[in-house]
Amino acid sequence: MKNIVGVRFKKLGKIYFFNPKNLKVRKGDKVIVQTAQGEEYGEVMIPNRFVEDEKIIAPLKKVIRIANYRDHKHYEEDRKKEKEAFKICQKKIKEHKLDMTLTDVEYKFDDSKILFYFTADGRIDFRELVKDLAAIYKTRIELRQIGVRDEVKRIGGNGVCGRELCCCSFLSDFEAVSIKMAKEQNLSLNPSKISGNCGRLMCCLKYENEVYEDKLKRLPNIGAIVKTEDGKGEVENIETLKEIVRVKIKDGDGYIHKKYHVKDIKVIKDMVADRVNEEEIEHKKELEELEKLEKEDQKKRN
Repeated sequence: MKNIVGVRFKKLGKIYFFNPKNLKVRKGDKVIVQTAQGEEYGEVMIPNRFVEDEKIIAPLKKVIRIANYRDHKHYEEDRKKEKEAFKICQKKIKEHKLDMTLTDVEYKFDDSKILFYFTADGRIDFRELVKDLAAIYKTRIELRQIGVRDEVKRIGGNGVCGRELCCCSFLSDFEAVSIKMAKEQNLSLNPSKISGNCGRLMCCLKYENEVYEDKLKRLPNIGAIVKTEDGKGEVENIETLKEIVRVKIKDGDGYIHKKYHVKDIKVIKDMVADRVNEEEIEHKKELEELEKLEKEDQKKRN
């Protein structure tokens, strides 16, 4: 067991573990910590706590001190300088006629370098831009290309649900999502209805996916032949979360349609009926493009 504290450097950013040594900190305290990139100013999200060794990636960097007045002042000054650097960089981008969009600027706490975040459709040759910025600021300059999800996370906004975007309110990391998740949850396959503000598949498709996957393991496929108390029939619809299936049973010259709980039926032959999803056919190219973009974004994040 090791004594740790959890520190976050940006709103909704990842929480990293540090060795507090003999310091006792509270949630919300601002601290100066040692990182691989030098000293950083962060906020304590997890106060002193003992965790198991296997949950820690050793060696742990140390908490140098609880931030003092000078640290707070320096941090606020950096935020002001970032706004000015943003304007200057935008001007330089226009001068060099670069097809890129600047989204954010970050001063490292120890002033060892300045990071400029941008989005672009492809690769950008920004070597001359870096030279100009280095000449102005006399420090190390780093340009980082980010994805559209990260851009929207920084800009903020509201989703179709009316609430603040998940990535702007509590989501600290982006997980892979897929069209398959929308299919399993019986959602519309219209790209405009399953895409977020970023133009990518909505992150919330992931939230209930494990529940749906677990329940679908216990449910027959549509088209399966099942035995019910009313006779043999064919599954024509499924209410996944309730674990209820609607069965079509032959009745003379016609059919009766009745719902049963999965525990009250017996699968005779499980099979997948050839169903035509008109939305999937109509938006095939758009859906394929969404899947492609999602895979590309995932590769960049990894």
